[in-house]
Amino acid sequence: MARRKGPAGLNALIAVDKPAGMTSHDVVARVRRAVGERRVGHAGTLDPLATGVMLVGIGQACRLLGMLTLDTKSYVSRVRFGFETTTDDAEGEPTRVAAGLAELSDPAFAREVLSGFIGAGEQIPPAFSAISVNGVRSYKRARAGEEVELAARPIEVLAAELIGIEEGEDPVWTVAFTVSKGTYIRSLARDMGRAAGGAAHVASLARTASGPVGMADCLALDGLSAEAARAGALDPVRALGAMRLEVAEGEAADVACGRPLAAPAVPGLADAARVALVHAGALVALARPERGRLAPEIVFPQPIEGVRP
Repeated sequence: MARRKGPAGLNALIAVDKPAGMTSHDVVARVRRAVGERRVGHAGTLDPLATGVMLVGIGQACRLLGMLTLDTKSYVSRVRFGFETTTDDAEGEPTRVAAGLAELSDPAFAREVLSGFIGAGEQIPPAFSAISVNGVRSYKRARAGEEVELAARPIEVLAAELIGIEEGEDPVWTVAFTVSKGTYIRSLARDMGRAAGGAAHVASLARTASGPVGMADCLALDGLSAEAARAGALDPVRALGAMRLEVAEGEAADVACGRPLAAPAVPGLADAARVALVHAGALVALARPERGRLAPEIVFPQPIEGVRP
């Protein structure tokens, strides 16, 4: 499909179920072609190995991507024991080997190890990550053969539930994680292996939720079209976690010109960090309460679709 020039004909926030083997950039390119819009971006990078929830902005909705908090993310990962890898997942070359530990097949032992990761702590990210080191992505330095030393970062593991164990010479734990933003499951797998007295890496990974958006909200890339994206668009107000306020047609016109509105007497409005101004089922602007007025902060020339009643 040809790319549309000029104002976007579709302005929506969607979630897609990313297939394995695709980079996040590949997903963006695929959505561009599918919906016929040039302006497409994403929030929350997923490795090529990983699958699952990825948020994508189309048209004006790209402006929302940096504002999505997405403070927690949930994953289901298969963690294979026996050896670590250069990338901390199945795509890397084996490095440290530590196999043959019988207790790794014991669910009670697995749950004890997992319980030690619950709570706030620090984590050293994988060398093969998108973190910038002196202006260069860490993975680029690692691929060039450089030794990459990244500083530990604060994280929080909210839940780590054992789903099952695949027994064998190199047992595999299937674990459901809920973690804070910025937590690397690959690093958790590496550290779990060491905590268990062995070595481990991520064999597979699926993101099941990103903030309030789950798998049930996702669209398949196969068969995606502008019509399907419009029908399955996420509610941008819910995704932002903003307070919603309906505005009349005249008020929407004023906001479009950047004019402030008189703040109505709505409970909690004065204390809201961000107010989503909605007209005709679409997000027309984001405003901040200011001395009895609503001052537009971001105005969307083409309103963002998908606001639910």
